[in-house]
Amino acid sequence: MHAPELRAAALQALCCPDIDDKCRQVEALHAQASDLHLDPETPLAPPPALPGRPVRPPLIDPSTVPSRSPFTPEGHAALIHSICHIEFNAINLALDAVWRFPGMPRPFYLDWLRVAAEEAYHFGLLRAHLRTLPHLGRPEPWDYGDFAAHDGLWLMCEKTADDIVARMALVPRTLEARGLDATPLIQAKLRRSGTAPALQTVALLDIILHDEVRHVAIGNHWYRWLCEREGLDPVAHYRVLARRHSAPRLKPPFNDEARRRAGFSQAELDFLQQQVV
Repeated sequence: MHAPELRAAALQALCCPDIDDKCRQVEALHAQASDLHLDPETPLAPPPALPGRPVRPPLIDPSTVPSRSPFTPEGHAALIHSICHIEFNAINLALDAVWRFPGMPRPFYLDWLRVAAEEAYHFGLLRAHLRTLPHLGRPEPWDYGDFAAHDGLWLMCEKTADDIVARMALVPRTLEARGLDATPLIQAKLRRSGTAPALQTVALLDIILHDEVRHVAIGNHWYRWLCEREGLDPVAHYRVLARRHSAPRLKPPFNDEARRRAGFSQAELDFLQQQVV
């Protein structure tokens, strides 16, 4: 029997709108990856609407997402929900990298399948934690979909759909790398709260930060591989791509230690500081 194609299976998982089913498909796909057939030259036609996702949460403009204090029960739930949303988007981003770009070495596809599986794991950890948080005045526990969210990660995915170099430059090693900087700051706030749920969140973020360093490193590896293949200088070309696609200007403080572990060079860290106005 002919084994299913790896990239086609990734596209099927990406199109799935049911959260639980999407995560199950990703886990199964990662577990079976070594047995799946890969035809890296085959272009796949995208469906009319990507990605598959549930009706909730409602997606609103980033500037209108309400700001809540993480020191209140509802604010803490909203914080966990926002990180849940990032992890759910990260599943889709990794799956999109697998199906969209033909002609890459097999390890490229296996790397991003692993990322998708680990993002699904992170999403499950955070969603389970969200459901345990205090929900005063609510008949039901909190769940993913209960707070509004924005679509910034996926919008950059769409903007870089026709350029794999831009995708590697601006999604994993720009937008997702922001998590390396933000996570320690979030953890510090939660430690000040000192509640049991807050400290449980800190522990979950330790797990996620550890894995996200590797995910950003994968983006760095393939960005540099592509630049070398195409005769591009990684630092200079990043500036071109950031301007072309209106990448956000990143703000300090930067987690230099985590960024170095994720493969950023000193020249790239210096470029971050040069952006600071």
